[in-house]
Amino acid sequence: MAAQPSEKSLHIVTAFGEQPVFKIGDRVRVADRAPIGHYRVPRYLRKKLGGVEAVIEPAFVDNEEEGYGRNAGSRRHYYRIAFPMTELWPDYAGSPKDGLRIEVFESWLERV
Repeated sequence: MAAQPSEKSLHIVTAFGEQPVFKIGDRVRVADRAPIGHYRVPRYLRKKLGGVEAVIEPAFVDNEEEGYGRNAGSRRHYYRIAFPMTELWPDYAGSPKDGLRIEVFESWLERV
């Protein structure tokens, strides 16, 4: 019977997109793009700053590219981003603790 390899002896190479680009606590900005078609990032979030609250596992197929037949199965992550309400609406008069949490696909996020 052959010996089983130990975890230390396994060298796993991950494909592009399998490892998250961002981690919890990172500051990010939502990209400001105006592509034609149906995209899954609300306009009011574009150019806004927020913080990564969670990395959603596992990585997913890029549904925007997939919808146009331009995806070869590449995967990236969604992230739960926390935005203070005053970032989204500067005249917001509610509690400074109020915020919005929303999942945003990795291709829409920029490191700050």
